[in-house]
Amino acid sequence: ATRRRNRQTPGMNLTEIYLIALTIIFAVPWIVWRVGRTDYWAPLVVVQIVGGILLGPGVLGAAFPDYYAFVFSDPVVSALNGIAWWAVMIFVWIAGIELDLKQAWAKRTETGTTAALALVVPLAFGSLAAMLLLTTPGWAGPEGQPWQVIVGIGMACAVTALPILVLLMEKLDILRQPLGQRVLRYASLDDIAIWGVLALILLDWERLGRQGAFLIAFTAATWAVRKLMRRVPETDRWYIGLIWLAACGLAADWAGLHYMVGAFLAGAVLDSDWFDRRRMDQFRDHILLAVMPVFFLSTGLKTEWGVGGLMVFGAAALLLVASVAGKLLGVHIAGRLLKWDKGEA
Repeated sequence: ATRRRNRQTPGMNLTEIYLIALTIIFAVPWIVWRVGRTDYWAPLVVVQIVGGILLGPGVLGAAFPDYYAFVFSDPVVSALNGIAWWAVMIFVWIAGIELDLKQAWAKRTETGTTAALALVVPLAFGSLAAMLLLTTPGWAGPEGQPWQVIVGIGMACAVTALPILVLLMEKLDILRQPLGQRVLRYASLDDIAIWGVLALILLDWERLGRQGAFLIAFTAATWAVRKLMRRVPETDRWYIGLIWLAACGLAADWAGLHYMVGAFLAGAVLDSDWFDRRRMDQFRDHILLAVMPVFFLSTGLKTEWGVGGLMVFGAAALLLVASVAGKLLGVHIAGRLLKWDKGEA
């Protein structure tokens, strides 16, 4: 199977096969979205995610294994993953820049209360769902302790997909509106806390020491980068910002916090008014157009279906209910406690 997956057709080199894969990744979802006029009920990003699943090993790979092994060979998928990592890092970095930390600090009580409830309630619901799943064998790996599986699945139900959230808010034209900034504050704080939960699940002294070293180094580096940013023209700020992004992603991943945490923190400590808003919007649009489709589809390309047959769909439905119900209830409770207007939650 491995030999077949890495086999190349005579006369075609890796570059050509890679470009065939890119053509499929960009063409198929766009044609479905445009010809099917799905934008009202399924934006292009949703079509791209579903397209990735259909083009992955579970559907295309099962129906046409030889064609799938030819186009999406290991070297091609590895190259696509590199684009996907950088694309999502840039997108999350922009989301961090868009976050107004001054506003978050000024409204820290509301932000902390809402974010905590929007995290704890779906985490609890997801943990209960995980306990139900563990009544049947096969849901825990050989190295996983039951409590780690339960809390880990609960954490997965509580996490927010920041890139998707930003895309949808931008489509609704609320990203820079007060509502959009509130949602971004809550979700961002949740995601930072989620990685803290993950660190506890995977706790070991070496990892804890690395994370402490990262926080100390990050604080010192942030002071230096902010001081430098104030002194250079905007053109240089873009280059410095991207260097800073790559370095923070590397340091966070080394510390066991994941490169996406580093990417978000790299943007969150920068002031949005250091960058021209029009250029930032254009930059985000170009990233979304040119490289983010690779990220959206790469998730589906890595989705394996040979885990548990129809039981997988039942578990997915259970976890979806736990996640959505938990988020809705958590924010509803926050609205009650903070005395929001009716319907605001």
